[in-house]
Amino acid sequence: MTAAEPHHRPWPTDLVFDRAARTLMIAFDDGATFEVPFELLRVESPSAENKGHGANVPPPVTGKANVNVVRAEPVGRYAVRIVFDDGHDTGLYSWDLLYDLGRDKDERLRIYRDTLRLRALRDEA
Repeated sequence: MTAAEPHHRPWPTDLVFDRAARTLMIAFDDGATFEVPFELLRVESPSAENKGHGANVPPPVTGKANVNVVRAEPVGRYAVRIVFDDGHDTGLYSWDLLYDLGRDKDERLRIYRDTLRLRALRDEA
């Protein structure tokens, strides 16, 4: 790739919010397809509420195993705002973020669930 050639980022070709399965099915123009659980979308929300402000990192989001999506709204041509049934609606999910969440979902879910288990053990002690 030369400096004159722009880097092609995968572009979504299909987004299906399967409320019964609590999963976002998303396809990209590079052939990748992913099924992203709503729980992962919710706990990985890019909102300041989830990620914190500055150096203040909030504790992990809990109790979202059964969260559902109420609606999704396009934000320009670069993202989607997902509204969850727990009232959370401030995260803007860029296409790059959704691609990363789909590609890395197993690892991200493992880390999230391990964090919750360690927190529960710590709270019991």
